[in-house]
Amino acid sequence: MRRIAVLTSGGDAPGMNAAIRAAVRAAIARGLEVFGVRHGYAGLIAGEFVPLGARQVGGVIERGGTMLGTTRCEEFTTGPGQAEAVRQLRQREIGGLVVIGGNGSQAGAHALFRQGVAVVGVASTIDNDLAGSETTIGTATAMDVALESIDRLRVTASSHGRVFLVEVMGRDSGHLALVVGIASGAEVIVIPEVPVEAEVIAGEIEAAYGRGKSHAIAVMAEGAKLKADELAGYFRSNQDRLGFDTRVCRLGHVQRGGAPGVVDRMLATRLGAAAVQHLADGRDGVLLGIVEGKVKATPLAEAHRRKPLDMDLLALARALAQ
Repeated sequence: MRRIAVLTSGGDAPGMNAAIRAAVRAAIARGLEVFGVRHGYAGLIAGEFVPLGARQVGGVIERGGTMLGTTRCEEFTTGPGQAEAVRQLRQREIGGLVVIGGNGSQAGAHALFRQGVAVVGVASTIDNDLAGSETTIGTATAMDVALESIDRLRVTASSHGRVFLVEVMGRDSGHLALVVGIASGAEVIVIPEVPVEAEVIAGEIEAAYGRGKSHAIAVMAEGAKLKADELAGYFRSNQDRLGFDTRVCRLGHVQRGGAPGVVDRMLATRLGAAAVQHLADGRDGVLLGIVEGKVKATPLAEAHRRKPLDMDLLALARALAQ
């Protein structure tokens, strides 16, 4: 193997650049040429390759987002799209590919692996829902950003005696909402995995006020069946009965941006360097993640599946919301 390529795909996550940097410099240390693929799988199909050296990845470890760019690519889900991606790699005699991303990205990596491409995935998604890793690149920073925002909202909620419905990211997984909800002391947590009715939440908030609380925070995953606007509308239409002064705050993509913290920089650095090691050793077709503090390889066929949420945490959240 003389050449490898690196791409980032799907949603960006703080720490992606640190992973790119680690992969590039680890490869150079082994005497390998490295190419970056612009704009994820779309760029792979279009042949958007750029050479990467040590200086090209200098000064990126502290930057959020991805220097290579990312996009979602429907064409890559088709046979012809995947065939063209393979052709582009072979045309340039690229012997290995590092894919940094979440579920969809690793499903794409698995598709390439089945067509004979040496691929190693790096677990990167703020949703932290990839099987094969206890935590994924971007999760820690996204949680810290959300936590700081909720702490600030609690100050104004307390001042006005309001209920704040705070929507955080999590299209299919409630991990971010659950952990941030516990860490912020939220009175209510709403996640996709556990459907709940508006009246049930109203009852929980009424009970909180009945215990002497002057305000309440509900942390809601964006993918939950019950939406923040729907819940706010229910509260407003029943305000005479409930008495809640309600506000909705969507944290949105602010959770993806900003500089990665030390946890994500270290995680990304370890996984990016390990990806090159696995390619060089011929241990491809795997996703690299962290299990019990150590880098662990999980077959891509298993790793791109969504890992279940720890429901013990939900029980803990309900016990502590007193």
